[in-house]
Amino acid sequence: MELLKDKVALVTGASRGIGRAVAVELARAGADVAVNYAVSEEAAKEVAREIESLGRRAFLVKFDVADPSAVAEGVKAVEEAFGRIDILVNNAGITRDGLLVRMKDEDWERVLSVNLKGAFLVTKAVLPGMMKRRDGRIINISSVVAFSGNPGQTNYAASKAGLVGFSRSLALEVARRGITVNVVAPGYIETDMTAALPEKAREALLSQVPMGRAGTPEEVAHAVVFLASDKASYITGTVLHVNGGLW
Repeated sequence: MELLKDKVALVTGASRGIGRAVAVELARAGADVAVNYAVSEEAAKEVAREIESLGRRAFLVKFDVADPSAVAEGVKAVEEAFGRIDILVNNAGITRDGLLVRMKDEDWERVLSVNLKGAFLVTKAVLPGMMKRRDGRIINISSVVAFSGNPGQTNYAASKAGLVGFSRSLALEVARRGITVNVVAPGYIETDMTAALPEKAREALLSQVPMGRAGTPEEVAHAVVFLASDKASYITGTVLHVNGGLW
């Protein structure tokens, strides 16, 4: 059974990692998917080809989620291509790690701009159509560090914690319009970002995970698909932790 048959989804930061897995799993569940990317067109094209191999439509849309005019144009292009956006997954995110005492202003501002302001801008652009149709699913990708904290990631943790407050508040604003707003908070997930960690750092992280292993992007994507489906129609303003018991 296709949980999302003929739905239309927009996934930001969908060219790699968790975003890629989310885009593909949404397609596997029956949705057409707009694949947002900011840098790698070739990687985004690979995701589009995978979506199309599942019998669903894909649409590439390049924009920086922190750029208001680019977001407005990008969302408009998706709506013109697909007619509407039923599901929004705010996944785009970056890290610029460093201890706060040495953190550059621009590293703080860029992380907050992409990870938090980006979700605000894309959601604001998508919301009018959802409100008009009185239907919609918004899923924001946070992180375990929003709840546990992490040395060297004050900017990242603040942005991901901000997404939780943003989501809970927005959920109250739009609940009567038939729109749900939820958060998925991954723990230690095997992506190209975590693969770049030194082996000792990886071992230290894994030792903190009660299940004794890293999660996969697909396991995060399954949670997103559930929250995007009618099976989660009475769930809003909540956080679904996908972390193997970490924290």
